[in-house]
Parts: sequence; C-alpha cells; structure tokens
Amino acid sequence: MRLLTYGDKGQERIGVLINDEMIVDLHLASNGSIPWDAVEFLSNDYWNDVRAIVERKDELQTRHLVRVGEVRIGAPVPMPGKIIALGLSYSDHAKELNMELPKKPLLFAKAPTAVCGPYDSIVYPPVTKELDYEVELAVIIGKKCKCVSEAEAWDYIAGYTVFNDVTARDLQSEDKQWFRGKSCDTFAPMGPYLVTPDEVGDVHNLRIRLWVNGELRQDSTTANLLFTIPQIISFISQHMTLLPGDVIATGTPSGVGISIGQHALLKIGDVVEAEVERIGKLRNTVVSQ
Repeated sequence: MRLLTYGDKGQERIGVLINDEMIVDLHLASNGSIPWDAVEFLSNDYWNDVRAIVERKDELQTRHLVRVGEVRIGAPVPMPGKIIALGLSYSDHAKELNMELPKKPLLFAKAPTAVCGPYDSIVYPPVTKELDYEVELAVIIGKKCKCVSEAEAWDYIAGYTVFNDVTARDLQSEDKQWFRGKSCDTFAPMGPYLVTPDEVGDVHNLRIRLWVNGELRQDSTTANLLFTIPQIISFISQHMTLLPGDVIATGTPSGVGISIGQHALLKIGDVVEAEVERIGKLRNTVVSQ
C-alpha cells in the first residue's frame, strides 16, 4: 500500500493511493473510525481496515475520493515526534568528505519542524551561504520500539519513504555538530508516500538518485549502506525509544554538492529531484525566504 497525506500544511489528512491517481480519504471512507492524523493512525492498528477499504474501492462514494493533481500532497508524516538521521553511512560519501568510516551508526537529529512535502519549496534561509542536498531512504516506525534485536526490527517498520537531508554546510562546519545546519525550516522534504514493506520488497537493493536541474548528481544503491536497516533500528532502540511516526533517515551516497565544488551547491531557482526506486520521487524548487 501507498499511504500519503493531503491538504494545507498543518491540516494534512491521511489517505491511501489507488490506481496511481486517486486518494481515498481514510477518515471519511471509514465513517470516522480511522483517524485523519498520520501519527494517530500509526499509533494504532488500522491496517486491516485500510485493506478492507482498498478491496471495496469500486463501492466508494465520490465524497471519499480526491484526485491527486487537485490537492497539495504533504509529507507522509507531517510532524513526526523525532527525526533520527545517520551520517557517513555510505563508504563512498565518507571518502568524498575525507572522513573515516564509522564503526557503528553515527546518529544526529533534525528538527521535526524541518519537514515539508514532496513538492513544497525548499526555502534558502539568509543564515547560510552553502545550501546542499542529500537523497536518502527513510524508514517510518509503526509501533513503540525499545531494545529490539535485529531479527525483531522488521516488525516495527510501518513503511519507507524518500527523504532529502537538506544541509547548510557552513553552519554544519561552524558548529562542529550538525543539528543547526540540518534543521532550518523546509530542510526535510519527504514523501511522496509511505510505502509498506510488502510493496518495496528487498529494501537493500534499491537504486537511489538525485538530480539538480536535470543533471544527475547522486546515483547509487541501498546495497552500499554500511549498516542494514535492522542493524540501524536495533542500534537506535538500545539508546532511545522509537515511537510510531518517528522517521529514520538512513544516510546519503556520494555526489553531494560540497564535494563537487562551490558551484554545485544549491541556488535560488534550482529544482531538486530525489528518487528511491519503488518508493517515489521528490521534486522541490529552491526559493528565497
């Protein structure tokens, strides 16, 4: 299944995609039994209810349906409780930044307020002069997760999405830690869908790419991740409790702008497209504040 949210920012409603062009409003189609909020949905077990709605899609009324092109698509989780991201999780990315490979997952956080939708604008804030991109596979947690084993970790995944870890490189360098440079508003475009594991298949064999103005900048595969998805989830859960709707951004491969040169950093007017195979593509334009 492909879940998504739609509506104005701050008022997004959860739905399921059918026939690649229609959204079923799950709250309306369930006569109110399924919540409209993404985190509330993930905090309870509504999956069988959604499957039942999809199975009877031909019986749905017009008021239950919205055409994709007629509404704003939000992030699959518009306001996650937390965003945990990984640094240097592809060996080629560590090499291009001239940094040592981590022996265990290197974690940092991004502010949840950085999240924006898959087609929203990336705002270039005046506090930075070095704006960069990072395409990533993200994991969305589906239930409370604490001290789980790698074997158990699969059971805590609600689905996967595409993530762009937008970064102010000068702030990142100036602070010697990454939170401020990673957390400005709109620095976490995400979406367009939460794709359930059964539809993704082998998550460790997905092509991952990013373009700027049509020029391919990043092109790799999740097979090159230093740590597997179960290893990442298990490791994080030993240190902190993961909750439904939390997002784990698993890191980026080589090809980021700062490694290419100052000319490759993002500028106002640039169009950034980030894609993970079998999950979807983001398309965000950089605008001035």
